[in-house]
Amino acid sequence: MTNADTGRTVDPAGPPLLADHLALDLLNTEARVDGAAVEFWHTGDDVLRWLARQAIVPAPGTEVDPAALLAQARALRALARELVGRHKEGKPADARGLNAYLHAYLSAPHLGQDADGRLVLGRVPRGDAIAALLGPVAEAVAQLLADGDFALVRQCEHPDCVLWFYDRTKAHKRRWCSMALCGNRHKAAQFRKKASQGAAA
Repeated sequence: MTNADTGRTVDPAGPPLLADHLALDLLNTEARVDGAAVEFWHTGDDVLRWLARQAIVPAPGTEVDPAALLAQARALRALARELVGRHKEGKPADARGLNAYLHAYLSAPHLGQDADGRLVLGRVPRGDAIAALLGPVAEAVAQLLADGDFALVRQCEHPDCVLWFYDRTKAHKRRWCSMALCGNRHKAAQFRKKASQGAAA
């Protein structure tokens, strides 16, 4: 699949889910490859596929306006990026925009059964279809801002990567969005650097 903005090939499965937090996975729906911006959301269907990977799906029979979903999802992402960035820098931020998403997310208690047949109390969305889809994402952003340990909210250390993650490792020493992606790229670059220095000597 080719990214329409850059002409570069991107993963057809969509953005990687490697942040260990829904709010940061939201930010990672924009990335950078070889210094060029990569947009993973071009249509409302792209957003729906990403939401489905996060186990957020429309209620059966619900009609979703794809263009409106795309516009609102991108707006929520931009808002989340600003709020997370300002919070990480210790700067105050205006929560009114995020509260608009949270207040539109209406839900009701629901008693259901889990896979083992045990009763579980959960919540089901009600009202507007787009608010029901983006509400859990907005709630994850709010939860991160209110309760997250921002010492553990980090961006990948690779200079060509902008992906975020929440460091849940035991020692809290995670440096890369993924060892398979940027960790190995860094190791390969270091190996090439040492090899060229050895050849020069």
